[in-house]
Amino acid sequence: MKVVGGVYREECLVAYWQRIFGSGGRATAALGALSPGLELHSYASLAVDDDIRHSIAAFGAQTNLTCTESDICFRYLHPMGIPTIGGVEAQDLPPLVAQDDTVLRFGLYEGTAQVEGERVVYDPQNWTQALTFAEGGSRAGTLAVVLNQDELELSTRMHGSNAVEELVRQTGADVVVVKRGPLGALVCQGSDVTPIPAFRTANVFKIGSGDVFSAHFAFEWGESKRSAVDAALIASRRVASYVETRDLQSDDNVSPAAPIYAAEVGSIYLAGPFFTLSQRWLIEEARACLRKMAVGVFSPVHDVGVGGSPSHIAERDLTGLRECGAVLALIDGEDPGTMFEIGYARDRAIPVVALSEAPRAHALTMLQGTGCQIVTDFTSAVYHAVWAACR
Repeated sequence: MKVVGGVYREECLVAYWQRIFGSGGRATAALGALSPGLELHSYASLAVDDDIRHSIAAFGAQTNLTCTESDICFRYLHPMGIPTIGGVEAQDLPPLVAQDDTVLRFGLYEGTAQVEGERVVYDPQNWTQALTFAEGGSRAGTLAVVLNQDELELSTRMHGSNAVEELVRQTGADVVVVKRGPLGALVCQGSDVTPIPAFRTANVFKIGSGDVFSAHFAFEWGESKRSAVDAALIASRRVASYVETRDLQSDDNVSPAAPIYAAEVGSIYLAGPFFTLSQRWLIEEARACLRKMAVGVFSPVHDVGVGGSPSHIAERDLTGLRECGAVLALIDGEDPGTMFEIGYARDRAIPVVALSEAPRAHALTMLQGTGCQIVTDFTSAVYHAVWAACR
């Protein structure tokens, strides 16, 4: 099996992370113990090419590297954030060429790829590359395209089944797998659409989770010849293991009792103070992350505002609270309004996930005593709020 994809630096502030992986490197590391003879084809910065070779060898795989002057780094504030990308330099690099029975091809920043295989999995990594598999001469006996909901809709300018049909029309894909974050995935084959669950974990480290999914899907569907549905289910479980442990080669340790099948997702009530720049930034960031998952969000500062009498504001806020499926509460600072909203929600048996990055034990007594879920990590809190709102 061949993996074609980038190897890049990755840095994250919270949760702390500093590694050299990228999609190609991470997928190869995840499969090194499973696929004998696995080979990574990638561009590699002259600054780190020896590190890459030795690291990939340690994971049990081989490398075929094309050296480049670019030293690309993805920098995140948090794992759900949009990274800043540094080190991209314009170069006239030859395409990466790979041929095998099974090939996993990722989108690349430095150049392009020409691949050929009996079973090929294409993960574009960016909506601008979603429709470009065949450009440059890539060919597949059977093609599976794995991408997230945003990439699908932005590339086709369509939604739902129409977007999948357009992707198939333009790429010739036999299988389309749509990743949906905390809601799992959809496997689309012809007119058949099969939901694949996500698996609930205590912690969620999201950087690279999509790479891990594509890697295990490619191995199970391409090399092991499982059905696309079975391959996606195994891949989803492997993702759960990775986001919980950050271990790329850990055994599957997620309880079979923890799948999330969401027939419907209620809206999230976003509770938290918004009176200082840092408070408002956190509200905006949480709202943006939830909306990117296509989850409805009721945010008092956005949906009610600060104008009007206290009774007018309170009435509209509480109406939104009564109609929500779960509450995501940002509780650092123990804002009185936020604490009131939490109590109101729990009195009505509405699930509450509380993000407390700097918890004070005595301030959490009533929250813990009334069944609130206390989370110290932003990404994990967002995911758990969505899971709490699933019905």
